[in-house]
Amino acid sequence: MRKINVGLLGFGNVGSGLVRILQERKKLLRDKIGAEFVIKKICDKDIKSKRGVKINRQLLTSNVKEFLADKDIDVVVELVGGVHPAKEFIIAALKNKKHVVTANKALLAEDGEEVFRVARRNKRSVYFEASVGAGIPIIKTIREGLIANRFTGLYGVINGTSNFILSKMAEENVTFRAAVKEAQEKGFAERNPVLDINGFDSAHKLIVLIYLAFGRFIKMKNVFIEGISDISLDDIRFANEMNLAIKLLAIAKKSGNELEVRVNPTLIDKSHPLASVSGIFNAIYLEADLAGDILIYGEGAGRMSAASAVASDLADLAADIAEDGTCRKQLLPAKASIKKLRRIDEIETKFYIRFMAIDKPGVLARIAGVLGKYGISIASVSQKARRYAKVVPVVMLTHESKERNMRLALEKIYQMAIIREKPVAIRMESI
Repeated sequence: MRKINVGLLGFGNVGSGLVRILQERKKLLRDKIGAEFVIKKICDKDIKSKRGVKINRQLLTSNVKEFLADKDIDVVVELVGGVHPAKEFIIAALKNKKHVVTANKALLAEDGEEVFRVARRNKRSVYFEASVGAGIPIIKTIREGLIANRFTGLYGVINGTSNFILSKMAEENVTFRAAVKEAQEKGFAERNPVLDINGFDSAHKLIVLIYLAFGRFIKMKNVFIEGISDISLDDIRFANEMNLAIKLLAIAKKSGNELEVRVNPTLIDKSHPLASVSGIFNAIYLEADLAGDILIYGEGAGRMSAASAVASDLADLAADIAEDGTCRKQLLPAKASIKKLRRIDEIETKFYIRFMAIDKPGVLARIAGVLGKYGISIASVSQKARRYAKVVPVVMLTHESKERNMRLALEKIYQMAIIREKPVAIRMESI
């Protein structure tokens, strides 16, 4: 029985979950893949705190340099997180002829090209299933299950914190602030949840998926990102009345040799499967030319869910490692046919718009007049009940309009004396 020595770098929730899996499912894994994983070393800054798993204390170390130089370690599982010093650790591991398994979406999004280049140079593998969707096998699905397919669209609910907040607001009629507080109390959100609610976490994951689906690494600066902090309970109620749901979507759409890349709150029809993704669950919807439309759904966060994905990567790695310890050729994305990334100003979508306007004759005509001047056609309009004295919400749905024109029109309307609050505009998608 071939033994593969594992070095665990980062002994937090996911790391301790992986240790539990390797201990409790040892025979199952051995029977399925014909190899045995042996925990050779565990490296963490804190080697004293209890993790809820029994471990030989002699396996623990806080000396990273010594850990990375250990010749007996075949694969390093990096669960430190963040870009630095995780990047330096991974590159050192690869140069020391160790394979790498990581859950680090931020690092892959920022410096994935360099990491993969170093891996190829040293004939070592890098696996990263847990970097997107925790235990959802989306990486394997795109890379292997749909290997013969070309993709035209990718839409993802891939941040559990934001989805929990929007779901809580929609299902229990609570405010954004109250939903954030509950997410923090339940451990679904950090004390400072800015990376989740501002869309950056989703953008990191989207970049990883784009690399796999479209064969090109996108820089963060080229991803339009808009978070959910401006979504009000009123907007969720009004959307519900129109049989629509608001989701923070990560979107990549290919048209010819152009790619549209963005993360933003999006209105979708409630009949679409993505609309029913609730709580901390994640889902990725793929438009593939051969297999058709596919939805991958599951728990997108959690200790054992993420650890399950890491264990899956270890199993794949065991199959890839040749007798001399090098790796067989990994399945790589097809060469990119993307020639241009579309700027947000160039994008055309339908919009939901909400104005808080003074309740008097002629208001709708004045708003519609400005929209018309910028080429924005109104599909429907409704005036809601007053929220406070003499001010009413006016909700409009538009036909497809250019993003730049919409922004200019809303700036103009906001300057009008009849408007009491900054207009809210939410993009719509017909998936």
